[in-house]
Amino acid sequence: MQLHISPSLRQVTVVKGKGLREFIKVKVGSRRFSYQMMFYSLLFFTFLLRLVFVLSTVDTIDGASPCSSLACLGKRLKPKLLGRRVETGNVPEAIYQVLEQPLSEEELKGRSDIPQTLEDFMSEVKRSKSDAREFAQKLKEMVTLMEQRTRTAKIQEYLYRHVASSSIPKQLHCLALKLANEHSINAAARLQLPEAELVPTLVENNYFHFVLASDNVLAASVVAKSLVQNSLRPHKIVLHIITDRKTYFPMQAWFSLHPLSPAVIEVKALHHFDWLSKGKVPVLEAMEKDQRVRSQFRGGSSVIVANNNENPVVVAAKLQALSPKYNSMMNHIRIHLPELFPSLNKVVFLDDDVVIQTDLSPLWDIDMDGKVNGAVETCRGEDKFVMSKKFKSYLNFSNPIIATNFDPEECAWAYGMNVFDLAAWRKTNITSTYYHWLDENLKSDLSLWQLGTLPPGLIAFHGHVQTIDPFWHMLGLGYQEKTSFSDAESAAVVHFNGRAKPWLDIAFPHLRPLWAKYLDSSDRFIKSCHIRAS
Repeated sequence: MQLHISPSLRQVTVVKGKGLREFIKVKVGSRRFSYQMMFYSLLFFTFLLRLVFVLSTVDTIDGASPCSSLACLGKRLKPKLLGRRVETGNVPEAIYQVLEQPLSEEELKGRSDIPQTLEDFMSEVKRSKSDAREFAQKLKEMVTLMEQRTRTAKIQEYLYRHVASSSIPKQLHCLALKLANEHSINAAARLQLPEAELVPTLVENNYFHFVLASDNVLAASVVAKSLVQNSLRPHKIVLHIITDRKTYFPMQAWFSLHPLSPAVIEVKALHHFDWLSKGKVPVLEAMEKDQRVRSQFRGGSSVIVANNNENPVVVAAKLQALSPKYNSMMNHIRIHLPELFPSLNKVVFLDDDVVIQTDLSPLWDIDMDGKVNGAVETCRGEDKFVMSKKFKSYLNFSNPIIATNFDPEECAWAYGMNVFDLAAWRKTNITSTYYHWLDENLKSDLSLWQLGTLPPGLIAFHGHVQTIDPFWHMLGLGYQEKTSFSDAESAAVVHFNGRAKPWLDIAFPHLRPLWAKYLDSSDRFIKSCHIRAS
């Protein structure tokens, strides 16, 4: 095709390739069409094209859907040309009205027409061509049903974890029975711990004294082995293991048959301490009262789970309060360290769910600045789930007694690995303060706090805590599954606080090796009780 324009610009001729001519006549005004006008017209169109390009580019950067330059320009200019700005993407008011109306659980009972998946929901909406109200109603019913099912599943998960963590696994029961039997038939399992010539080291302050309170032989064996194995000066370590009457013989048998020389190991039961067997003991009275109050006001786990109105997190906290651990003498005994070890000036107290991964002797070089308790703070750190605990996380600030005495934003700290300056402790009233607040909580029907020994500890040690580097104590391995193995491996002490203890089947598989590496799978007691290292 060819295009011919006459010199006068009055006629345009289009000639097709086959020779057929078609004449398209363009009538132009009598006025002369100058080249100057053509030049300015080209300039105008060039500017217009640049404007279209810029507008369409900005529209794309803003995240709008792809469109041609002219379409984007039209989209931007049309509302303005009409004298109004059209807002897009607003949710119709009818949808808000429907979603804000309450929907009870009874209304959904027995309903089989509620979509079960998003795909079912979209198919139904397209098929029925619903208006905004119908759309919102169907959406609300589906989401509410999913919320109810999620809540039920979450509570069932918490209940199963509570049962698993509160029960004694048959492997641990087997180990205790076999060791008790060994204690009765094997003289080598009844050795004095420590040997007579090492007894003076138990009260010498030039040794590194560690205290472990536990009624779990397997857990205590891992703590002791990891402590000694990672020490640069194991001959300077003295580990005082405190247990209860029923676990004493199995504990003595284990450490008699599995010595950790050159470290000094002492195994002692609570009834061996004179002060605990004389007169009234505050901790025993507190435990008895606490048990009575808990059984009266909390009910059993079935009562807690049956409450359909409470948040699953609250249900989990109440279930955790029923754990035997929170009413165990082993959990309260640390508040009596000055009486238990009257000759010692400084000790490091360890929980039985920790693993030591480095030499802990530098803890004795920490300047306590006159404070009693060296602990890691738990209100700041990269893991916001674990390291976000303040006083308000443990104490009930809606109670005026708590609100008038403490700051909800004050940083909390952790039990599990603590440096205690016993010499400084003896100059304070920390122990009496602890029992005073235990009594206050019992009088208020557990309205000051709900569980554990940490809340009264936060109160009793208030003003007596020296913050230490978080490197020394990494928390949350028993409830924070997102903790990476590499991060945990780089900490001095890892703490499996939470329900997922490393000796339970509910332990997190990628973190359990940190604990299991200190188990000897070839040991005859470990093998015979089918205790797995992985």
